[in-house]
Amino acid sequence: MRVKEREPGDIKRLEELIASEQGAKQRDRYRRPLLAIRGHKKAKIAELLGVSRSVVEQWAYRYRDHGIDALRPKKPPGREPLLPPERHAEFKARISEAPRETDGVCTLRGKDAVRILNEEFGVEYSLNGVYDLLHRLNLSCLAPRPGVG
Repeated sequence: MRVKEREPGDIKRLEELIASEQGAKQRDRYRRPLLAIRGHKKAKIAELLGVSRSVVEQWAYRYRDHGIDALRPKKPPGREPLLPPERHAEFKARISEAPRETDGVCTLRGKDAVRILNEEFGVEYSLNGVYDLLHRLNLSCLAPRPGVG
């Protein structure tokens, strides 16, 4: 297996990516071509990283043929969020404030968040989806909101 540094500085860049990467899976994707560039044999890399030789070859050749960017996943895992990230702060502010008179309740609950998302933000969430969204936005679904008595 012959893999050379594709661009000057790639070895240093791969080392930096390995050092800063939180995910073990992605870190190993960077390690495979780095070890190959350094002249390690396919079998040794496979043994060190606990994968098959074909996996080592696949990622080393992906780097060789397409560069470091080819070692990253094509898109983030999971589907696109229903509520766009740029509207998260707006929704969080709406839920964090005291209920409005038009809400018709004195305390906002999950079903109210479903209604608000549908009517005010134009997206349809299930009740479980709303609870997941509230969790991602660091909002406790059981905590009273400010101004609620």
